[in-house]
Amino acid sequence: MVFALRGTARIWDKQQLMSATNLTSESDLAAIVTNYANSVELPPADWLTRLELERPQTNLRSIDLWTQRAKRAMDVFCAVVMMVLLTPVMLLVALAVRLTSPGPMLFRQIRTGLNLRSSRDRRADAEAEGGHRRQKSNDRRQSTCYGRPFVLYKFRTMRIDAEKNGAQFATKGDPRVTSIGRFLRKTRLDELPQLWNVLRGEMSLVGPRPERPEFIEHLSEEVPNYLLRLGIKPGLTGLAQVLNGYDNDIAGFRRKVALDLLYLQNCCVANDLKILFRTVGVVLTGKGAL
Repeated sequence: MVFALRGTARIWDKQQLMSATNLTSESDLAAIVTNYANSVELPPADWLTRLELERPQTNLRSIDLWTQRAKRAMDVFCAVVMMVLLTPVMLLVALAVRLTSPGPMLFRQIRTGLNLRSSRDRRADAEAEGGHRRQKSNDRRQSTCYGRPFVLYKFRTMRIDAEKNGAQFATKGDPRVTSIGRFLRKTRLDELPQLWNVLRGEMSLVGPRPERPEFIEHLSEEVPNYLLRLGIKPGLTGLAQVLNGYDNDIAGFRRKVALDLLYLQNCCVANDLKILFRTVGVVLTGKGAL
């Protein structure tokens, strides 16, 4: 895999990484979110409703049941309505993709979703505590699981040989992007098929951007608290997508984690509606696109 990230990040040693990615103390999480919220490095989000909580929202299970149900109901309703209303647009986009470059119209890729585990890898925890790791086996516990994998759907915006040299992040002015792909990325039309992921319950309308499993191990080593953002379903849009865009350097990923945790801490229907409203402006201006 190609990573243009090393050399710009602060590398934590193994013990620090384990403590950062496996936080169990609510007070620790509250302190992290407070520090992020007050960081001068973050784009301002004064419009975000700040919840007065007795206990921090550490993951989806800690969000009150009414909010969970209301959020899911809004996801289903909006996904169905948008899929019906935007069917002509999606048909035109699919036709444009087919006519302008060889290959399939839809792009399928494994992404990592919700993770409600308290620990990333129990064997790694045991090793960090001085225990002995079990011998490698072929059972499903052998593989490290950061979150629930799912197949994400998009309209194809790159050449079919885009990753012939291995998985890599998209960059500004990426030569792998097709002519129609640049327009689709700028307008976010390439992401419309993800409404199907929302309807299936794999994603939400609002949440953190779903990342590829090939990149998560590296990012969790480079960016403190990265795995905490997996405590809520990934979103078609989100606070980080609206304020930070899609830059793929370490500084950008640090800001994304900060904004994702800020959203998790203040997850409510009112904030989802505010983010969806601001997403319209992002789509119309093409802000933050790669």
